[in-house]
Amino acid sequence: MRPTIRLALRDWDYLTPILLGDVKSPDFDVVIDRVFGNLIDNHATSTVHQGGEMSFSRYVQARDRGVDDVVAVPHFLMRAFRHRCMITAKSSPLQTVAELAGKTIGMTGWQDSGNTWTRAILRREGIGVDDAQWRLGRLAPADPDFDRLGPWGVPGRIEQTPHALYDLLHAGELDAVFTPFMPPGFYDADSKLRFLLPDFRAAEVAYFHAIGFVPGIHLLALQRGIVAAHPGLPQALSELFDESTGIWLGKREKYADTTPWMIDELARCGQDLPVGWDRNGFAVNEPMIDAFAEEQSAQRLTKRRWSPRELFPGRHA
Repeated sequence: MRPTIRLALRDWDYLTPILLGDVKSPDFDVVIDRVFGNLIDNHATSTVHQGGEMSFSRYVQARDRGVDDVVAVPHFLMRAFRHRCMITAKSSPLQTVAELAGKTIGMTGWQDSGNTWTRAILRREGIGVDDAQWRLGRLAPADPDFDRLGPWGVPGRIEQTPHALYDLLHAGELDAVFTPFMPPGFYDADSKLRFLLPDFRAAEVAYFHAIGFVPGIHLLALQRGIVAAHPGLPQALSELFDESTGIWLGKREKYADTTPWMIDELARCGQDLPVGWDRNGFAVNEPMIDAFAEEQSAQRLTKRRWSPRELFPGRHA
């Protein structure tokens, strides 16, 4: 009997060929349950799924606490630049990262992978954690209010707020907000908010040429039992996702009329980034993994500096 692998993943477009049955494994069946809210906290204890999408940051921090209950696969299901995640009021005079020194910045989660990378951008400008004021909270009033700070609070420096960051930004109590998702109405012509950087795309292209990668945000994690039973599963799943992504991208390039300028985005991406910028596997991603481990340590999210080979033991191809 063919084994069935059930995974909990975000609703990524590139999974469509798998969901439609256009891409299949010759050795096992893959069932994907789409996650629309927060990712599953602990794949190791799930009785429903054998694995799924996991925060890169939470994985590194779990290892730092001595928890090693999942097999992390160097397949990055989500990659993203973070310059676009910095927003401010339209009336704000701020237009550069360097100007954030000493400012009060809102953030939706301190330990989040994306926010780790965003703070890394500030560190490249000489702005460390102690060089700004940080307020953690929900983005919009309707968003759930939960602990977004964890054990990393510092009174007067890094604190949780009961108020929505959206409201604090409008009130002028925050100079900027770092968020992966834009608040309601942000893209409207009459919005009172804007991206911090007037040309964040140019900043991201320059950033890529400086560091050589698009930051990894989420990775694939599997239960140890299923990997022990099927040692080739991590690589097979990675290849399956890559095949699905290739088919999806080909169709996107052919049927680019989903938005008026999607074809321009595809063309610019091909010009600004080299072929293979999104390749998966350990060797090609080792510099990125190493940079992330450095940030986790420098930002005091981990007690020590981890090496890429420690984080992905046995996955060095």
